[in-house]
Amino acid sequence: MDAGCKKTIAILGSTGSIGTQTLDVIRQHREDFRVSALSAGNNTDLLEKQIREFCPSLVSVATEGKARELRVRTADLNIEITYGMEGLLAVAEQEESDILVTAVVGMMGIHPTMAAIKAGKDIALANKETLVTVGHLIMPMAEEYGVKILPVDSEHSAIFQSWHGERAHGNAIDKILLTASGGPFRGKKREDLEHVTLEDALHHPNWSMGRKITVDSATMVNKGLEVMEAKWLFGVDLDQIQVVVHPQSVIHSMVQYVDGAVIAQLGTPDMRLPIQYALYYPKRKYLNEERLDFYSLSTLTFEKPDMETFSGLRLALEAIRRGGNMPTVFNAANEKAVALFLNRKIRFLEIAELIGESMAAAEYIENPNLADILATEQGVYERIDRSLGMDAKVSSTYS
Repeated sequence: MDAGCKKTIAILGSTGSIGTQTLDVIRQHREDFRVSALSAGNNTDLLEKQIREFCPSLVSVATEGKARELRVRTADLNIEITYGMEGLLAVAEQEESDILVTAVVGMMGIHPTMAAIKAGKDIALANKETLVTVGHLIMPMAEEYGVKILPVDSEHSAIFQSWHGERAHGNAIDKILLTASGGPFRGKKREDLEHVTLEDALHHPNWSMGRKITVDSATMVNKGLEVMEAKWLFGVDLDQIQVVVHPQSVIHSMVQYVDGAVIAQLGTPDMRLPIQYALYYPKRKYLNEERLDFYSLSTLTFEKPDMETFSGLRLALEAIRRGGNMPTVFNAANEKAVALFLNRKIRFLEIAELIGESMAAAEYIENPNLADILATEQGVYERIDRSLGMDAKVSSTYS
């Protein structure tokens, strides 16, 4: 591709795990990509380095104070700097971008994703909470505006890759086999997790991820969120999604077809592969990463998930089966509980307990609109604050 054909990329969450790996992919392929806009939270040190390397025309940060600080630090550059939700929307809607990478954590990704879709931007989706909570709104909107939703999660990218050619020919699937590593506590029982520390939960055996998603992997809540996301992304019933624990993280997910054939996507546990696939879709390009060595792969094993010990996964399946605003209750309770755990306010096992209590207490809404979803989220946060006391109140931002 010549300079005039470069694909222009905007990134929400550029200083996080997915954001930095997206920029690593772009760094390897500067001949094909240009960065037009970046958003970050409070990590202005790293953001300034990214600005000077990739020269975006627009940048957004979390607060007005951080925006003032960044303007001083980049006074020698011609760059627009904004902040808050208004800034996220500006990045999402930026006229010159072709594709928006949504790598923010949590429901703050909903409004920017919707804005980008309405602006005709393709979405490289790493913000699973958007589909978990408003998938019933997002997917019809993407179809209406002719926008592609390209999955960045390794499992959903694997399903997308395994289904893409077959789907184009109208071949029906039997089920999706969604793999899970099992996290750092695979094989443990509930009594083994009574005294788990934050450091224990943040020690994932295979993947390098942000703090929030690493805790979600430890509780297996993340796999529940991925089931919800897969339902909307691929338009399948819950009964067509089966979670399979695969500790080696070599098979990233599989699709079983109606004739019994299973097609899988394999690779090393490197998020740059699904990121690059989304950015280049439908083409593939060389990626400088470690390759699988099949001579050294002695064993691939598979297990049923333990939903008694990891009750967060069971609650997730219950939430998606009930539908309505219940996935939002599940997601909001988990966001709040993980924030509390990261701030050492609650114990590890209390994460799932708070989710279950929130689901039991929430008012059910069968066909929620966006206002209902946002009100449900706020109601969950407030209920948890009341139940734990005001001293337990903490931010649900994971920086």
